[in-house]
Amino acid sequence: MAERLQVQSRSPFEIHHILTCLEKTPEITVESELFWPKGEGPFGCVIALHGSIGWASHHQDHFNSWLDAGLAVCKVNSFISRSVDSTVDDQLSVTHSMMLVDAFRIRAVLEQDPRIGKIGIAGWSLGGTVALYSAWAPIIKILGEPFDAHLPFYPAAHLRPEVQDWSDSPILILHGDADDWTPVHFVEEMMPQLPNATLHVYQGAQHSFDSEKELTPLPKAVRLKKRTVRISKNGYMSGELFLGIRLPLNQRWQRRWVIRILRNRGAHMEGNPDAREDSLVRARGFLKEQLG
Repeated sequence: MAERLQVQSRSPFEIHHILTCLEKTPEITVESELFWPKGEGPFGCVIALHGSIGWASHHQDHFNSWLDAGLAVCKVNSFISRSVDSTVDDQLSVTHSMMLVDAFRIRAVLEQDPRIGKIGIAGWSLGGTVALYSAWAPIIKILGEPFDAHLPFYPAAHLRPEVQDWSDSPILILHGDADDWTPVHFVEEMMPQLPNATLHVYQGAQHSFDSEKELTPLPKAVRLKKRTVRISKNGYMSGELFLGIRLPLNQRWQRRWVIRILRNRGAHMEGNPDAREDSLVRARGFLKEQLG
């Protein structure tokens, strides 16, 4: 039986708003579910965040594995709390920035619980982006204390901060080289600036490789190609459209306009039995070692 948590959070549209005007962004009550392993604590705890489609059965498979390893799991319901089912088609109604605040606000509550020891963060796709960029020092400075471990599954790693200052906490990134939704090359380009990160790539694996899905086309999915988003030292976000022309990407209307111009639509999901089996073992081992 899960314990229900309600935590006060905020809904900044972009990281720009976290860095420059967080206290002016809309307030929201975020719900989460806290699951406990057998035995006596304190337990290491994993704050878990879903992807653009929401929670799915393969996420529960990981939760069960982590609980069996003696770790508590806090399942964050960022979409339900904002009355949203999916962001596949727009990526605008609930953003990684909103989920970043959710994660840190929940962490602040959990760290006061004597039953909980170290706290890590894990996420898939959109949630994987949160699990990755929650290690960026300027965000930690504003939102709270650093996580003890980061486990991003196939994150969108297209954000390029000018301030290359990251937490020393260990990061394990699991990705597939056939992913056409959040391509692995974004992560590979970032690796030199991440001080304590490991990238494990599954050959021939698509997005959601740890699921049991058959190959599923998502014709309306907003996908990434090669363009990145720059975050300047003052929090200003921009992207290069073409020929050196940079466009601001701080506001919802700006993001919507760029999505329409680029027409980056269409991606796939597919489970990969070998990658799924390995990721269940590898993720459990990493979290148990870092938080157990």
